[in-house]
Amino acid sequence: MSESLNLCCPHCLVTNRVPAQRLAQGPRCGRCKQALFAGQPVEIASAASFDKLVGQTDIPVVVDFWASWCGPCKMMAPVFSAAAARLEPQYRFAKVETEKLPALAQRYAIRSIPTLLVLKGGQELGRQAGAMDPGGLERWLRSFS
Repeated sequence: MSESLNLCCPHCLVTNRVPAQRLAQGPRCGRCKQALFAGQPVEIASAASFDKLVGQTDIPVVVDFWASWCGPCKMMAPVFSAAAARLEPQYRFAKVETEKLPALAQRYAIRSIPTLLVLKGGQELGRQAGAMDPGGLERWLRSFS
């Protein structure tokens, strides 16, 4: 019997059970029929959607806490997007704009931006402050698999 994973749909926030061996086959949400992975980071709109996405997803969720005025964040954005295109569906990638969701940044004690968190089952596995190059980001993420 194959292992099934819970994946929260980034569009409608419904939890889907997907057999692990089907992750690379482009699974779609059973409710809204949209792709569960788009090869790009999910923009988090609220703390409630963040909690659902992180809490109802069995794969590691990599979260980029950033701000539009931050130079290093702007440098990190294309690296983070490229990592999402390469590494999904082994990881879910999400972005949290700290100016729009300051309480969420405060909950995770974000002191500098950009800061990346790796969360699994709602628990923090790792944290990295500052911009990273593509190779460094991928090596860091592979340490959690």
